[in-house]
Amino acid sequence: MNQRGLLTFLTLLVLWAVVSQTNHYLAVWHLHVFAGALYVTFAALRLKPRSGLIVAMLGGLLCDANTPVPFGTHTLLFTICHALIFKFRHRIPADQTASQVIIALIANAGLFFALSVVLAMGNFAMGTMLPRLLLDLLISQLFVGLISPWFFALQTRILDLDRYADRRRF
Repeated sequence: MNQRGLLTFLTLLVLWAVVSQTNHYLAVWHLHVFAGALYVTFAALRLKPRSGLIVAMLGGLLCDANTPVPFGTHTLLFTICHALIFKFRHRIPADQTASQVIIALIANAGLFFALSVVLAMGNFAMGTMLPRLLLDLLISQLFVGLISPWFFALQTRILDLDRYADRRRF
């Protein structure tokens, strides 16, 4: 992984802290925010394939270590999501924040659905869980829609600072 990938991963640590604190405060109301697409979208749209994949996998490992799911679940889902976004990135204006937010919202809904299916396997009471899942999805989508412009700007700025530092070195 190159320096740009490492800096992008460091921003994922900031995201992890923000999401963890948000979930901590929402736990009083038995709500949960899922922002998995933010761990993948920027890396898939703006980094080289290998670096972006490594960043997405490390973000998945970070989420796997923090949640009560079978280890590797987030990593696998984030890797698949990265591959899908990367496959279509040449058709998407990746520099525009609005398109990045839309991609993040679509990817987050897909990842939320996939994770819900994985976690609900073998549970025959899916009908009773559906209202809770829909509420969590709604809150997660609102959270991703609100925080993603800030987060993508942070990631872009970090990479811009890296480019500026590269020009200053001789």
